[in-house]
Amino acid sequence: MEQLLRVMSEGDKIEFPNLWNGSLAINRVAFSIFGIDVYWYGILIALGVILAFIYAMKRCKQFGLISDYVFDVVFVAIIAGFIGARAYYCIFIDANINFFNLREGGLAIYGGVILAAVAAAIMCVIRKVNLPALFDLGGLGLLIGQCIGRWGNFVNQEAYGAPTAGNLPWGMTGTIIIEAPEVVAKQNELYAQGSDLYALVHPCFLYESLWCLIGFLFLHFYSKKLRTFDGEIFLLYVLWYGAGRAWIEGLRTDSLYIGDIRVSQLVAIVSAAVALVLFIYCKIRKRAKNGYVMYKDSELCAERFAEYDHKMMVMREKEKAKKAMKEVGDAAPSILADDAEDVSLDDGELKSAAGEDEDTSAEENTPDEEEAPAEENTPDDEEEVPAEEDAPSEEENTDAETEDE
Repeated sequence: MEQLLRVMSEGDKIEFPNLWNGSLAINRVAFSIFGIDVYWYGILIALGVILAFIYAMKRCKQFGLISDYVFDVVFVAIIAGFIGARAYYCIFIDANINFFNLREGGLAIYGGVILAAVAAAIMCVIRKVNLPALFDLGGLGLLIGQCIGRWGNFVNQEAYGAPTAGNLPWGMTGTIIIEAPEVVAKQNELYAQGSDLYALVHPCFLYESLWCLIGFLFLHFYSKKLRTFDGEIFLLYVLWYGAGRAWIEGLRTDSLYIGDIRVSQLVAIVSAAVALVLFIYCKIRKRAKNGYVMYKDSELCAERFAEYDHKMMVMREKEKAKKAMKEVGDAAPSILADDAEDVSLDDGELKSAAGEDEDTSAEENTPDEEEAPAEENTPDDEEEVPAEEDAPSEEENTDAETEDE
């Protein structure tokens, strides 16, 4: 024990003595920006949310959901979930903590899920998104987020289980864990028994992370081939997570109690039981109801996709029209630019240009004689005006009259 304490005194570390003899150096702060510490706990939660969101965007069409509308619903649900998780922790777990001081940490998954579900339901009505189908997708995303986010507890050395006799193969300890009253009491008990084992605790964060990972893989493939009604995946998520949380919560030492009952354990058991009953009921009802069609295969889903595609097509056409008008406007000659070029000429160039313009205009205005078209006489003019050769002159007429006389 003295050797372990000596090793642990050299900064924050975590050890798994029964797995290997080394230590893991752990720093809760990942980095600092302008003097503000950024913690691994927040980074891991954000990473889980981002991966869950990406997964949901990739699979939303398989559930009959439009990605743009799902984005709106999920965005609001994430904000509401964070507020709910923080509020639940501040109200039921640590009432002395400042709600707005996020650097102190403190989130509770039940508060997050409850408020996120309420916000998602409201947004589904506003955006006309099928609620059961969205909850199916949301259940898969929650498993991803919880699987990754739980590793924040590992970095903080929190949410661990009760101390064991020290022979647990994956039992863990750390600089913070070793100072916990229950761990110190267990270690003194081992000393009194003459044991040289360390008081190691259950890595509950690891149990829940692996439980969520297994559940995600199972429901991921289940949703592709075996899903038979909308809302089925969400009910299975509640059943799976509730059953695992009920077992894991019984190992933890930081549970909230009402009398002798652990609140989180009770909520987990009730949630799992209700989900199981609803799952069985919906399965039976689905089999009894002939012609049941899931939302993704319904005419309503097809109509909404058609409306969305038409809306997107109209928007693209408008964008093309705006772009074409802009290109035409950029290519048109500018009057101001022509005026600017004329003003830039000096006086001599102006006179020369003016003279050339006058000569050019005169040449253009003077018709070419060779090119001038000949006047054509109409047939009437030819009849009325006799030719000069045929018409006798007045002198010839007078001479003729004299000769007669």
